[in-house]
Amino acid sequence: MAKGLGRGLNAFFSEEEASRDEQIKEVSLNKCRPNPYQPRKEFEEEAIEELKTSIEEHGILQPIIVRKSIRGYEIVVGERRFRAAKMAGLEKIPAVVREMTDQQMMELALLENLQREDLTALEEGAAYRNLMEELGVTQQELSERLGKSRSHIANLVRLLSLPPEITQKVNEGLLTMGHARALLSLEDDSKLLSVAVRIENEGLNVRQTEQLVSRLNQPAVKSKAKEKKDIFIQEREDVLKQRLGTGVKIKKGKKKGKIEIEFASDEDLERLLHWFDQ
Repeated sequence: MAKGLGRGLNAFFSEEEASRDEQIKEVSLNKCRPNPYQPRKEFEEEAIEELKTSIEEHGILQPIIVRKSIRGYEIVVGERRFRAAKMAGLEKIPAVVREMTDQQMMELALLENLQREDLTALEEGAAYRNLMEELGVTQQELSERLGKSRSHIANLVRLLSLPPEITQKVNEGLLTMGHARALLSLEDDSKLLSVAVRIENEGLNVRQTEQLVSRLNQPAVKSKAKEKKDIFIQEREDVLKQRLGTGVKIKKGKKKGKIEIEFASDEDLERLLHWFDQ
């Protein structure tokens, strides 16, 4: 079992269910359809081809898990094996039939992919968001349920607010999650795509990207007197922006000042409040 996933897959079945002898039956591949809650959108053809070769040589060593549906069966766990078996020309596949709710299917499909580290950052973030919406739970509750840190879930969900052109670059590995998090701090959304292209063309690392975003967030024109006066405030703003991953304004008056912190959504606000509680 992968570390950091709590009880993982075992969390969905009682000790009695886990220890019982489950009947394995042969089901027709034509009666099986993919899990509608599968968080993984792309399957590597090379990996499926390798599994197909193994199935042709050794057969299917582990049954898939399905649930009964109106038109046959829905795959809960084992879509790779299902795809490879079809590619190998099999007509039937060994399967364990279990009764499951939609919520259990969503969680189990996510856990299976997390344990194999199969998901991209965006697929994982979308799966977390879907689970929170479907289950009506907070990031903290989902964190405890899946054994993932709350900050990890919050950061991945925040990535979904980026433009599709940028999320595509993350999915393709052209930008890292660190790059994407730095881009979330850019105050002028109209500059996001041009900065992403610059990161790719110039091969900027995450630290360099953070510095670039910080410079772009500074006002274009400043009087020399004001620049000297506010240099300490500007440095503190930059530190907070990098630590919080969002826009920050420090306004200093004659007797008192205030700090303005931007947040993109209710979940983002929760993330920031949790950061201050630490």
